[in-house]
Amino acid sequence: MRVGRREDKPAQRRTGRRVYLALPLSAALGVAGFLAAGAIAQHSAATGCAATGHTIALCRTKLGRVLVNSKGHTLYLFRKDRHGKSTCYSSCATFWPPLRKHGKPTLGPGVKKSLLGTTRRRNGKRQLTYNKHPLYRYTLDTRAGQTKGEGLKAFGARWYAVSARGTEPADVRGWRAPTGSELGAERGEPSHRAGSQRAVADTTSAPTTR
Repeated sequence: MRVGRREDKPAQRRTGRRVYLALPLSAALGVAGFLAAGAIAQHSAATGCAATGHTIALCRTKLGRVLVNSKGHTLYLFRKDRHGKSTCYSSCATFWPPLRKHGKPTLGPGVKKSLLGTTRRRNGKRQLTYNKHPLYRYTLDTRAGQTKGEGLKAFGARWYAVSARGTEPADVRGWRAPTGSELGAERGEPSHRAGSQRAVADTTSAPTTR
């Protein structure tokens, strides 16, 4: 009987080791799951502007609440435009595509219907306006809620995001437009992207029909 008890002790020690090893592993898996859940929640919060389902909606960005299109891309006004008419054509319209009217526009909460209008472009197509500002998006805003075009000077004037009141966001008063190198450094982008920003700002092509 004594021999039997001695033989049982190594088996008990091995079982104990398995339990002790399993506890840290379970804890590690629990922490990993917690971090993964947090990352998913942060990603969801960051992409909250993505497909709004409306022609024009409001999205909270680092500039405050600004107008966005159905994909959540920021909408801008062009300071060179006058009397509700667009002056952005040719290369300008390539970098800053106009928000064209397709059917009856739908508006998200907080967007004022009384400020919505249209303007006729040179090709006869209608472009949506807000508070008499023709609306555009910026091609380098590739994700919802981005505001890379804010304050850029290109094609003869500056570009600004549009608030629910149809003006520049109050948050950016006194804001200085960053240089091309600052834009690249801030986002950790390679130098060729900063060069793209400078190319947009330096373009002065004569407007043609678009």
